[in-house]
Amino acid sequence: MRGDKIKTSILSVQIIPNADAALLKALGAPEGIHSLGIITTDCDDVSYAALDEATKKAQCLVVYARSMYAGSGNASTAYAGEFIGILGSPDPAEVKSGVSAAVSFIENDAAFISANADDSVVYFAQCISRTGSYLSAQAEVPEGTAMAYLIAPPNEAICGMDAALKAADVELKVTYAPPSETNFAGGLLTGDQAACKAACEAFGERICKLCDNPIDY
Repeated sequence: MRGDKIKTSILSVQIIPNADAALLKALGAPEGIHSLGIITTDCDDVSYAALDEATKKAQCLVVYARSMYAGSGNASTAYAGEFIGILGSPDPAEVKSGVSAAVSFIENDAAFISANADDSVVYFAQCISRTGSYLSAQAEVPEGTAMAYLIAPPNEAICGMDAALKAADVELKVTYAPPSETNFAGGLLTGDQAACKAACEAFGERICKLCDNPIDY
């Protein structure tokens, strides 16, 4: 039903307290990182936001994060899903704290939203009050910046982004042009917190309007 939250499932979580040096190098981990926390889920964008949350709650950073091709409905194995994220820290306890923060965020704080009656169109419109190190680096903004993280299917995303940019005093920092690995699209917008919230609301409203009349020209 329209407005329903589509929750993300956590598929696997593993901690490597003392990762092999060759593996760390291959992953591009910075000097001094020894411990890794690995998460897979069935939803990438919620999980990217969760990794950013982890960097605010623990002394860790994002070593690796990627989406799986085509999306969770086409996952090749039981625990692959749509996303893999790897947190790193010199301290295993900090990695564990970061992973716990990411899991809590996924379970309690963020979700895709249904835009129509049968949940066949969903969107992500997350107002992040202050960014951590990960999303700040992606958008090339200072840590602590307010952000609207907006994602939807391709046509819906383009229309929704247009509405968001017109509705609020926000700046488009990153564009995810269609198709992404999961065949969605969207972007990262920044502004003050009220503007980012207004952008998220306008994005969702425009997508719902499109679902009411998908052929409108």
